[in-house]
Amino acid sequence: MLRPAFPIKTRRLVLRPFAAGDLDAVLDYQGREDVARYLLWGPLDREAARKRLLDQATRTELVAEGDRLSLACELDGLVIGDVVLFYSSVEHRGVEIGWVFHPDHHGRGYATEAATELLRLAFDELGAHRVTARLDADNAASAALCERLGMRREALFVKNEVVRGRWTSEAVYALLDEEWAGRQAPPG
Repeated sequence: MLRPAFPIKTRRLVLRPFAAGDLDAVLDYQGREDVARYLLWGPLDREAARKRLLDQATRTELVAEGDRLSLACELDGLVIGDVVLFYSSVEHRGVEIGWVFHPDHHGRGYATEAATELLRLAFDELGAHRVTARLDADNAASAALCERLGMRREALFVKNEVVRGRWTSEAVYALLDEEWAGRQAPPG
């Protein structure tokens, strides 16, 4: 069971539950085609972003299989992205990790910093055995992030899903608890 105390502070970021006041910031990145091209859903309009935000605001703990922990990533008072942990298997202690960041903040290590904190929560507090990341195989930035986190690519499923009307390939990355324990901290 994982019920973190909020806010969670990293070196530069504050990770916290979403709030109604985050709508404009979330829409600013989740409404962009260049952000949504690697997501299962398209760019969000204001109403879809509001509904998503309301749902994410309730996802603050991992207690049962299927639970999600969705957190806003705040830099100097501005939400610049979000991260998620999904409790995929209680029996096998499996967790999936994900992230979405505003392109204006790419390349500065913020996603690495936030995802590292989520890995810490998953392994050190929840007791996960295995954390996976599933991503569009064309998403080179997320693949590079997985590698910076110490994850290894385990699978490539070629044209396995139709996403928004086109066949996409899926890459799967993973990290085990013993690999986490023996890691060197990633930069950022």
